[in-house]
Amino acid sequence: MKKEQLGELVIQNEDALYHVAKTLLYSDADCADAIQEAIVKAFTNLHTLRNDSFAKTWLIRILINECYAVMRREKRIVSLESYQYEEAGDTADYSDLYEAISRLPQEIRLCVTLYYLEGYRVKEAAKILGITESAVKNRLARARAKLRGELEEAMV
Repeated sequence: MKKEQLGELVIQNEDALYHVAKTLLYSDADCADAIQEAIVKAFTNLHTLRNDSFAKTWLIRILINECYAVMRREKRIVSLESYQYEEAGDTADYSDLYEAISRLPQEIRLCVTLYYLEGYRVKEAAKILGITESAVKNRLARARAKLRGELEEAMV
């Protein structure tokens, strides 16, 4: 794959990259940082891509790893102002469904995002996450059960 093709791939999938980053990171600034770093790493390590047909999966995997790196950095430093801002302002704009998804455990939330929001098949999601297909199916089933329970509870 050439750098021009990778650039086109990034542009075509900018929404998908944002959705995956937002699944793991709450702050839009952190999402932007992770996406930017992932793109830089993708261009730098383009020679490691073995098969062009897996370029999108490869790029998403780089992004997931970069999100984890941001989470490790942020775990060390949390300012009082940002904590209060996130508690007061960020969740007010989201729908009940998005709030319920954001309360899911991280590994389940990532499966839901890849499968339902980004349209990956179970096999592709398993490859991206480095887990078995049955693990993806189990996580999706647990997510549906938890979401159903939470949303039914909210409706009552």
